[in-house]
Amino acid sequence: MSDTLNRLAEVLEERKQAAPDSSYVASLYHKGLNKILEKLGEESVETIIAAKDAQISKDYSDVIYETADLWFHSLVMLSALGQHPQAVLDELERRFGLSGHDEKAARQPSA
Repeated sequence: MSDTLNRLAEVLEERKQAAPDSSYVASLYHKGLNKILEKLGEESVETIIAAKDAQISKDYSDVIYETADLWFHSLVMLSALGQHPQAVLDELERRFGLSGHDEKAARQPSA
């Protein structure tokens, strides 16, 4: 896994124990999963809008910035759920070389 993701995962874990007023992430953890998910939703929308704007303007700086926010808040969510970014990388690795159609067909139906 990239050194950046490892370092970020470590910091996110540390912030779980921090006082809510000590950092943005600590305040998110203190507010709970629903607040983290709300923020993740906001970042998703902002990323979509930035991508649409970039398609027209050909300026990709905002979409890169918003994607970083989206990834960051996804990592906060995973951490809040007790999951490490490596689990996502492992899943991506598992899918590598699989047809997207085959991978989707192999999924268990939702209850």
